[in-house]
Amino acid sequence: MKRYKAIIYDIDGTLLNTVDQNMYSLIRIIKEELNEDWTFEQVVPFTAQPGTKTIADLGIRDVTGVYARWVRYVNEYGKSAEPFDGIPELLRAVREKGLKQAVASSKQRRQYGIDMPRHGFDKFMDAAVLYEDTDRHKPDPEPLNICLSRLGVKAEEALYVGDARADMEAARNAGMDFAYASWGSFFPMDPGEPEYYPKHPMELLKFLG
Repeated sequence: MKRYKAIIYDIDGTLLNTVDQNMYSLIRIIKEELNEDWTFEQVVPFTAQPGTKTIADLGIRDVTGVYARWVRYVNEYGKSAEPFDGIPELLRAVREKGLKQAVASSKQRRQYGIDMPRHGFDKFMDAAVLYEDTDRHKPDPEPLNICLSRLGVKAEEALYVGDARADMEAARNAGMDFAYASWGSFFPMDPGEPEYYPKHPMELLKFLG
């Protein structure tokens, strides 16, 4: 069994279930800015990319202002971002194994400072590479390469866990193994595509050596 020194996580759809608060708030933004009624299914693909890119892709000119309003709607949403079942236990167990832990995510730092400390997850992380830390974003390997550097480990010594194809491609491009967070994903993959296909977060432990 391969022994890793670090495990790096995506956040949305991997550690935290943020889809409802993010996507229903986005539907509200689309109605206000474009006067269009979008369905949940139509906006779900945007979960895999940075929020400011989503606003720009929608053709909204005031990206900064509208994104700030989207963040406010997300924070005002009645249901907060909650961890997936098994995530708190996983983070504690990985720490007990002595592995380093980190996040490499397209989440912006302001939102990270709200979602992760709420559950105490930031205390488990030895590094956090977020949207503002890179010029290029997943599937480019830059976020993972920066994260590896901050952790002081090689690509072959770390495992990346994510819920989207862009996560898997970023891991491939960085020379890392990838575990598919199927418990939170809206982006189906065939079992043979990622190195690991856990159905529950705690299943990751058997891959860590």
